[in-house]
Amino acid sequence: MTAVVVVPLGLLFFASGLIVNLIQAICYVVVRPVSKNLYRRMNRVVAELLWLELVWIIDWWAGVKVQVFTDPETFRSMGKEHALVISNHRSDIDWLVGWVLAQRSGCLGSTLAVMKKSSKFLPVIGWSMWFSEYLFLERSWAKDERTLKSGLQQLRDFPLPFWLALFVEGTRFTQAKLLAAQEYAASAGLPVPRNVLIPRTKGFVSAVNHMRSFVPAIYDVTVAIPKSSPAPTMLRLFRGKSSVVHVHIKRHAMKDLPEEDEAVAQWCRDMFVAKDTLLDKHIAEDTFSDQELQDTGRPIKSLVVVISWACVVVMGVVKFLQWSSLLSSWKGVAFSAFGLGVVTLLMHILIMFSQSERSTPTKVAPAKSKNSEQLEARDNKQD
Repeated sequence: MTAVVVVPLGLLFFASGLIVNLIQAICYVVVRPVSKNLYRRMNRVVAELLWLELVWIIDWWAGVKVQVFTDPETFRSMGKEHALVISNHRSDIDWLVGWVLAQRSGCLGSTLAVMKKSSKFLPVIGWSMWFSEYLFLERSWAKDERTLKSGLQQLRDFPLPFWLALFVEGTRFTQAKLLAAQEYAASAGLPVPRNVLIPRTKGFVSAVNHMRSFVPAIYDVTVAIPKSSPAPTMLRLFRGKSSVVHVHIKRHAMKDLPEEDEAVAQWCRDMFVAKDTLLDKHIAEDTFSDQELQDTGRPIKSLVVVISWACVVVMGVVKFLQWSSLLSSWKGVAFSAFGLGVVTLLMHILIMFSQSERSTPTKVAPAKSKNSEQLEARDNKQD
């Protein structure tokens, strides 16, 4: 039953995505050398034509309810300013929830993220992210420090309000990873987490140092799943099964952050201690009661885009079959079956890639307290 749904959606996504990738590539080669700002403005529109298909899956196909809790002033500023977005990594679709929020705020096409390097090799979606200037890291600070610095400096002249998402936990939350983080925290004399992982602060400190002069805000985002709702996954989305996601947003002015690197790192760690407490409260109350529930609606734009793409792709396939007579021979039928198999495989890769159980855990770089310095010295000695 899943294949009956996944294959048509996959055909639509990959056919339209390849068209989008082709347009992005042409703009990159022809427009970007002449005007980087014009390229960025054009790419914003083109990239949205692809990414809105995934927003449609959440909004219209699966009917996932993304409920936003924040103050009215922050809600009004979303999409109207550059922002560094720091979130816990709770579910398999946190990145899609971020796209939904960005679409509601009018900045979907200029939303960026720091992601692992392998992401850019994902067919269609990874290529689109590369053209959109996402930052791809290898999870080795010796290599990533220069990449991150260069990528952040490139954003200084970005002509449109953008969000840069940074998941400082370094990996998606699972119970196994939580147990490992708790053991580490206990041995290093750090606050023992209950609902989050220990943040890796090097990337955050670098981001703050390089973005402080042109990014006015940090959005402190906390994602939680109500007790009554099953956890959302890509497979559930494709099956059309709904979930509820609660998103708590707190705005911090960048100018209020401390200047020293270690103080910035401690600010990040304190933020995650506060997230932990906030999530404890959410578990008890099943809501974020300290902020107002904002009405984000369900814009029709993604529905219009998907219907338009469906018409274009279906007409294109019909014309191609009429022109090629592909289904009039056994070879043509075999070739078509092979193509459907490839689409099914690619969709399977996308689903598997999103699953938290298969995400790669990363080493934690916590505060250099006396205990953690002793642990680091011990680890270096063992190495």
